[in-house]
Amino acid sequence: MNMNRRHFLAAAGLGLGTAALNPRETLAAETAPKPAREGVSSQMHLGLVTYNLAKDWDIPTILKNCADAKFEGVELRTTHAHGVEVSLNAAQRAEVKRQFQNSPVKLVSLGSIFDYHTPDQAKLRKDIDATKAYILLAQEVGAAAVKVRPNGLPKEVPKEKTLEQIGRSLREVGEFGQSHGVSVRVEVHGSETSLVPNIKRILDVADHPNVGACWNSNDSDLSGEGFDANFNLIKNKIMVAHITELYNEKYPYRRLFARMKESGFTGFCLAEIPESKDPVRLMKYYRGLWLALQQG
Repeated sequence: MNMNRRHFLAAAGLGLGTAALNPRETLAAETAPKPAREGVSSQMHLGLVTYNLAKDWDIPTILKNCADAKFEGVELRTTHAHGVEVSLNAAQRAEVKRQFQNSPVKLVSLGSIFDYHTPDQAKLRKDIDATKAYILLAQEVGAAAVKVRPNGLPKEVPKEKTLEQIGRSLREVGEFGQSHGVSVRVEVHGSETSLVPNIKRILDVADHPNVGACWNSNDSDLSGEGFDANFNLIKNKIMVAHITELYNEKYPYRRLFARMKESGFTGFCLAEIPESKDPVRLMKYYRGLWLALQQG
């Protein structure tokens, strides 16, 4: 489906209760203001990845700190102190959902560490099945998506074979996710698999409207034919972006935000930044720089 992201706004009133939602519609619902914040001039939204800054925070702390710093959403990384894991029972899942529903902060996604590059077919099947369980968790806690990743290319296997395996696996979990109203976002991650042409190949094999990319702001985005060429390869598949140290002048953040705007992106940029002794103050400064880099 080749729906332009500008069409997301038309679907912004949709919730996640309809299993037939495609990821474009899911993203519209995900980014609809809840409520709108005064003074925010960006058409994109700023959120937080709980890896690493918030790794020791429980959910009430996450919600309070994000609201205080005007961060609009969060990706909850697995294994961290907030404990949003598949081990939660039905009542606990409902409580997670309730806390987010009563907050201005959106649960953008759950961040898994599942990957599909292994040559061990038993492990591959285990990760695919575990991803499906994680998708059910996302549905029940009210997350719009799950993040998965490749983590490299096994040296003993031809590259193309591994890329095809990752793509086929993504198609399977994407189909499952679509039936539960949860999109699947593959992170541009891992040795060699973080090269954008390889991610494009993976997404081409997956070939499913419920599977998209999580841009990861890697140094390798500048490799090959350069940033613009790499961005163009998957610009219509980007559903979310991880952003890191905005002061890093070696990475073209101003250009990234400009290109995202040009492509009609209205989703979340999620800050993946280190711990701080004064996290809310850091987050406020981070938001100010994020907004400033979108001007001019």
